[in-house]
Amino acid sequence: MKLLFTTLLSTLFLSAFAQEQIVFTSKNLPQKDTTWIFTPKHLDKSKKVPAIILFHGFGGNYKQWNNIMDAQKYADEYGYILVCPDGLIKSWYLNSPAKASWQYENFFFDELLPKIKKNYPIDTANLFITGLSMGGHGALWLFLKHPEVFKSAGSTSGGINLRDAIGKFGVPEILGNPDKDSDIWLKYSVIQNIDKLAGSKKEIIFDCGSSDFFYQSNNEMKRKCDSLKINATYISQPGSHNATYWKKSIKQQFDFFSKQISN
Repeated sequence: MKLLFTTLLSTLFLSAFAQEQIVFTSKNLPQKDTTWIFTPKHLDKSKKVPAIILFHGFGGNYKQWNNIMDAQKYADEYGYILVCPDGLIKSWYLNSPAKASWQYENFFFDELLPKIKKNYPIDTANLFITGLSMGGHGALWLFLKHPEVFKSAGSTSGGINLRDAIGKFGVPEILGNPDKDSDIWLKYSVIQNIDKLAGSKKEIIFDCGSSDFFYQSNNEMKRKCDSLKINATYISQPGSHNATYWKKSIKQQFDFFSKQISN
């Protein structure tokens, strides 16, 4: 009875603030997964509205973005539905080639996204995805896999070259602990696959602080995008790999996405 009462109170509290948490039990993941959804306070459910999916970084969870930016405030201000999934600390939002129980890409496209589209009035023509650090890699990775699903994508402080994570951030385990000279590090890296956007009209945005340990790789990806004539906006600005930087950069990304909205 106490558990039921607590759950009821939690549901009423979240509902009062136009929020809901969905817990998934998936064959594609090693444990239950929570997604936190924020809807605009005055949402008219008879109308479709844009949505932004926000991936957290390594070591974080579905609460990270709300702790940084106040997701409800952003949902109300922009009028978007915000979706904050959990990347299970270190999934890198990949289908692991080494662990059958870590197939995050399958989970996202086969389970999470269909559920969100079914339950919320999302304008699928204006669906965006972005993330920080590990989540920046994940957002662009899933966008590259299925660009037709999204209007645009972004990354802030993204670990877009997995070779930068050799020996750390949980990447070796997800990839099966490959040798440091193995080509698998780049095979699963955004920077190695960004050429899939060559010739596309799709636009992306990515940024990185000049004191960030991922800065050089992001600069390299900017050069690659330029050489391939990819529609990429890159913001290089002062900042480190921390919440202070992400609070600033996510506002820039929301404004970028707003300009992409189609009627």
